[in-house]
Amino acid sequence: MTSHRLVIAEKPSVAGSIAAALGVKEKKDGYIEGGGYLISWCVGHLVELADAAAYGEQYKKWSYESLPILPEEWQYTVAADKGKQFKTLKELMHRADVSEVVNACDAGREGELIFRFVYGVAQCNKPMRRLWISSMENATIKAGFADLGDGRDYDALYASALCRAKADWIIGINATRLFSCLYHKTLNVGRVQTPTLKMLVDRGEAISYFKKEKYYHVRLDLSGAEAASERISDKPGADTLKAACEAETAVCVSLTKEKKTAAPPKLFDLTSLQREANKIYGYTAKQTLDLAQTLYEKRLLTYPRTDSAFLTDDMGETAAKTVTMLSGKLPFMEGAEFTPDVSRTLDSSKVSDHHAIIPTMELAKTDLAALPESERNILTLAGARLIFAAAEPHIFEAVTAVFSCAGTEFTARGKTVLAGGWKDLERRYRATLKGKPDPEDMEEENTLPELSEGQTFTSLTAKVTEHFTTPPKPHNEATLLSAMERAGNGDTDPNAERRGLGTPATRAAVIEKLVKSGFAERKGKQLIPTQNGAALVSVLPDMLTSPQLTAEWENNLTQIAKGAADAGDFMQRIEAMTRELVKENTAADKSKAVFTGGEEKPSVGKCPRCGSPVHEGKKNFYCSNRDCAFTMWKNDRFFEERKVAFTPKIAAALLKSGKANVKGLYSPKTGKTYDGTVVLADTGGKYVNYKIEIPKKK
Repeated sequence: MTSHRLVIAEKPSVAGSIAAALGVKEKKDGYIEGGGYLISWCVGHLVELADAAAYGEQYKKWSYESLPILPEEWQYTVAADKGKQFKTLKELMHRADVSEVVNACDAGREGELIFRFVYGVAQCNKPMRRLWISSMENATIKAGFADLGDGRDYDALYASALCRAKADWIIGINATRLFSCLYHKTLNVGRVQTPTLKMLVDRGEAISYFKKEKYYHVRLDLSGAEAASERISDKPGADTLKAACEAETAVCVSLTKEKKTAAPPKLFDLTSLQREANKIYGYTAKQTLDLAQTLYEKRLLTYPRTDSAFLTDDMGETAAKTVTMLSGKLPFMEGAEFTPDVSRTLDSSKVSDHHAIIPTMELAKTDLAALPESERNILTLAGARLIFAAAEPHIFEAVTAVFSCAGTEFTARGKTVLAGGWKDLERRYRATLKGKPDPEDMEEENTLPELSEGQTFTSLTAKVTEHFTTPPKPHNEATLLSAMERAGNGDTDPNAERRGLGTPATRAAVIEKLVKSGFAERKGKQLIPTQNGAALVSVLPDMLTSPQLTAEWENNLTQIAKGAADAGDFMQRIEAMTRELVKENTAADKSKAVFTGGEEKPSVGKCPRCGSPVHEGKKNFYCSNRDCAFTMWKNDRFFEERKVAFTPKIAAALLKSGKANVKGLYSPKTGKTYDGTVVLADTGGKYVNYKIEIPKKK
């Protein structure tokens, strides 16, 4: 019997790329076979932690009394629509001719989790190998298979991933049920999501409570140099100073010239790519991640879910070739003088799981214009950043001149560019963009006239300018991603590889969930907390809203992945915190929060699955809990066949007692109408089922 190596990728498209690189061509149902390989795939999260209801009848309805829910033996479930592919993988794993299984899911924490859940639930005990690559190019895939790792070498990474999943489950399920029950409204609470919401709410409050203040500057015109005073709070004081200056002489009391260097920017990690794409193109964090993932699967971009901004030391030749290719490929580089130096982009000590995001040499064979515009934008952005990073520094001379007049100091500042360096290339790139360039990114040269210390100026002209203090700006995705990345930095080990809220791979999903849950909304590029978002933050304890605490947990997870921290200790702390949370929060504090929305709609009854209010929609009666799928459709075939309108009155009776007395039921068998009782027979499946009870004649 010929032995086979079973390779399991995360997605069908990745499996296809691996098969192409290995020359495996025979397509079967759910896998590809050939050359001693069976190549199959998961469909994202094929196996997941089971819902709370799996742990007992008492958890099917949401109630304070059933909390906390802390599983002793964790249960797993296969997503209902993915059962066929799981069955395929399980059968392949147990085939007698399969000698070993290769985990070819994405090379990161979540990819490890996806594979291990399937491997475990399928009860596979074949030897495990690990493919760990950073691009989908043929040569990289072949090299990866020539150097497969032992799957057990990644046990610590799996422990970290499992802790992340369990912690999110415990806090998400318990905190969401706890506060939803207390406030009679579905309030989604999450380990990373809620501290992120707190940052949005804090910024909103800072804007709301900001008091605008007026101030003034007196400005002197000194032969082409404009020198300004410090802030002056009152207009009469500014007018008095202006008049005094025009009657006196100004003297240059100090002149400093400083040569400064602006180093080229670092390469992109995922978060910095998302920030820049949001600033330039207005893409959301999720859009950028999805586009980068698509380009990765098309072999045009390296692995996107990275928190490293450097390449490894052995990538010098690859980087140099890629820069040369990009210089000829990207339109903004046409005619540019450029001598690249990739050495400053290399530093293995600053690369964790994956190196920085750069285009691959596959781009040389690709027609950029044939790509969708959004993909082309991200690819060009990543390529431009590699070019800038390999360019010369931007060098300029900063001049600061201080003048004394009427007993007051005035300052003039100037900047003279000595070497454009990477900023000249950036200016070329930004000139190709459709939108106006960001003024923060386009510093203008401002040259002062020749000045000397002791120089005097007479017959001065002066003016008073009026200004206002400005409030903080609302967060947009770029600034929120920065805030998430920096959260808790002051409380975290400065040598920790990963700090902040969430990971580069999860931050986009966190932002999307806040919007989907109705706790934040997008207004143009801005992210604004809703009234419900602010109300939620006001009722939650610090342990759930503290960015510092969550950042500390994320740091713990990184240490677990390195084998430097204990997974059991981490989970014990999470469970203890959850017990305390339930114990400390026994009643709603109505003085703190006013929630809008769900509770204003009249409720027709309580959901038989989770206990949340059920509302009437145009086509259905639906559970107000967004995470609960309970729905009774008005056009249900059961009622249509009996020629009865499914009214709110019937729905209310069914929800209250499980039964509703209905008159005028039509019998398709007899063609007659009769009175009977409709029973809510089964609410557990995807669709609700009903049956008829006909009263017996006396």
